[in-house]
Amino acid sequence: MTATLDPQSSDAADDVRVGPGWEIDIDGVTREDLAPVRRQLWLALVGLALGALMGIAQAADRADINLYDAFQLESYYQGLTLHGVALAFIFTFCFSNAFLSILGMRAYGRPLNRMLANASLYVAWLGVLLAAWAILANKATVMFTFYAPLEATPAFYFGAVFLVISTWIVFLNLVLTHRQWRAEHEHERIPLLGFVSLMTSLMWFLASLGVAIQVLGFMIPWSLGWVDEIDPQFTRILFWFTGHPIVYFWLLPVYISWYLSLPKLVGGRIYSDGLVRMVFIAFVVLIPVGIHHQFTDPGIPFTSKSVSFILTFFIFFPSTVTAFSIFASLEEGGRANGGTGLIGWIRKLPWGNPAVSGQLLAGIGFMLGGASGLINASFTVNNLVHNTAFIPGHFHLTVGTGVALSIMAICYWLVPYLTGRELWGRRIAVTQTWLWLGGVFIFSRGQMMGGIDSMPRRTQASGSNYFDAQGSTWEWANALTAVGGTVMFVSALLFFMVVIGTVANPIAVTGRQEIPIAEVVHGPRRSWAILDDIKIWAAIAVVLTVVVYGEVIWHYGGLNNVSGGFRVW
Repeated sequence: MTATLDPQSSDAADDVRVGPGWEIDIDGVTREDLAPVRRQLWLALVGLALGALMGIAQAADRADINLYDAFQLESYYQGLTLHGVALAFIFTFCFSNAFLSILGMRAYGRPLNRMLANASLYVAWLGVLLAAWAILANKATVMFTFYAPLEATPAFYFGAVFLVISTWIVFLNLVLTHRQWRAEHEHERIPLLGFVSLMTSLMWFLASLGVAIQVLGFMIPWSLGWVDEIDPQFTRILFWFTGHPIVYFWLLPVYISWYLSLPKLVGGRIYSDGLVRMVFIAFVVLIPVGIHHQFTDPGIPFTSKSVSFILTFFIFFPSTVTAFSIFASLEEGGRANGGTGLIGWIRKLPWGNPAVSGQLLAGIGFMLGGASGLINASFTVNNLVHNTAFIPGHFHLTVGTGVALSIMAICYWLVPYLTGRELWGRRIAVTQTWLWLGGVFIFSRGQMMGGIDSMPRRTQASGSNYFDAQGSTWEWANALTAVGGTVMFVSALLFFMVVIGTVANPIAVTGRQEIPIAEVVHGPRRSWAILDDIKIWAAIAVVLTVVVYGEVIWHYGGLNNVSGGFRVW
């Protein structure tokens, strides 16, 4: 599958220089077909840059240095909201839109519907502009967990709606492209790359219905003044129905890369087609685990909390399977490159390739974060760390490393692929990946240390009597958090230096440019055909969701509305 992009073609809205002889491995795809993907990626990186800028402000706050005045923000909490929204929604959503779109083209060997691709881009931009205005105007300082009783201006909620809709449009585009392919390949198994892309989008579509009901049915009418009262607990239940599976939406595009691309980059192969499909099916089926974020909440029956506790431990299974499967692929690649001994093959992996080193280091951070997640998910042990700094220590290892660092590493091949320019600053890029992991380790150690010692999360440190009253108890925790956050910020600066240098690089790539997809050892013929029946797995996910959350809503009964909302900061 090869198509040559015309270096003389023009696109005034997306001026990317193309080198002579630049070819990509997708039939019939033109520069115009790739333009929405590039622009979604740029928008994602804008979110990363904004989140990193607010991140250094929060790190400085732990050293009693106030950067919020320099950024002309009203409060620490305005910056914290901007940090969370920029990274948890803009960065991840727009990257997923771009990445799943390009993978869909590659899987089915054809361009996606360009009108829908552009619609997703424009809707995402509209959502970002509305949400950014609301936060920067200090009219939406509600954190990224935006349930009642904290109240934002309606523009913020509309911005969130449009961002979610942009992901739904990508899902629709993938479904329509899949149907076109199926009409031409009636009796064939779904290509593995197409299957995992579809299942990722399906999982998110089902999971996002909770926050869609929360925002459209409750938050927007309330913020517009159409209703005077709202039930904070019920909006919290709806939010966390989406709020945990959203982690899968951040993670599964990275899993696609770990399973299908990373083995190719290291010279290995995918161990089992059927195993990969089963892992992605598990993430779809096990959507209803959000109650584990509410173990300490009243009004939710003990049985529902217990079921959520069990299902949360079930979700640890596909991640464990992923670790063993990817280690097998990596070992094959390392040994093919001359590695010997029990662990000697690790040194023979191509650590000098930043697209490899970043994902390998991200995996190390993710494994440690996953182990700490078992503490959060445990019904009894959770009481020790609930709502403490331990939680951001945990998710900066999982999301902040497993996801964010992997996305940066993916960009080290994706940006050259989309722009036709050689990667600039390869050694800088490798250094950046190591700095990020080191920074996260220091940061997370500080946060977890403080959390175990009852340091609260989402709380300003500088100038706070609450923190001062602890004397030296939290000094080391704050110091490590500040140092680690600063190292992460330096790493982010290096990442953007490499990306900008690549886009401006006068050296063009030549020849056939490939999306790295590895071969499979045990192909689809070695697995059950029922794994491809997406409708069955979607139905099981819906039934399980109704069973788990049906009891929650039935037990909860009528709404317990309260008057008005709060704008504290």
